[in-house]
Amino acid sequence: MNYPNKFKDHNTLWFESEVLPHEDDLRKWIESSFPTIEDPEDLIQDAYFRLMKAYTSGSIPHPRAYLFVTVKNMIYSRFRCLKYNHPKNATSTYQVNILDKTRSPSEIASDNDDIRVLVDAFRSLPKKCCQVMTLRKIYGFSQKEVADKLGISVNTVQVQARIGLKKCREYFKQVGYKGGNR
Repeated sequence: MNYPNKFKDHNTLWFESEVLPHEDDLRKWIESSFPTIEDPEDLIQDAYFRLMKAYTSGSIPHPRAYLFVTVKNMIYSRFRCLKYNHPKNATSTYQVNILDKTRSPSEIASDNDDIRVLVDAFRSLPKKCCQVMTLRKIYGFSQKEVADKLGISVNTVQVQARIGLKKCREYFKQVGYKGGNR
């Protein structure tokens, strides 16, 4: 039921004006970037909950960016093949294009396809290999940091990384992936 604005609190007004206008874009992005996600509505509702919880604790200068990144992180946590928490000092090499609207739809689609193929390639790796490749290539950890994190030797990290790269190349050939056209 829609109530007149005089009956709505500040949080509701902020949510309706700053967050809800992005819902259609968010839903389209989820469906085009992650077609295997069966419950985008649940993700969106959970992201709204997280966003409002953060908003009540302080200001959110870019609600659209916060919303998209929250959903991206929730999706990646579903796909994550590792059984550990996200490292606090790690940064993803993939950044969601949220604020830059100058890119063409074909560039965005190409990026999404590249990410999808990479995720699938990593998911096809043996567990230890997947862990090493994720920490090295996605989070940018050094060989020593990976070895310490996983409790293995640096030599094992090197071997697993070589195996991972070889298996990823084989996977790319198998699925006919030629790489991004940039």
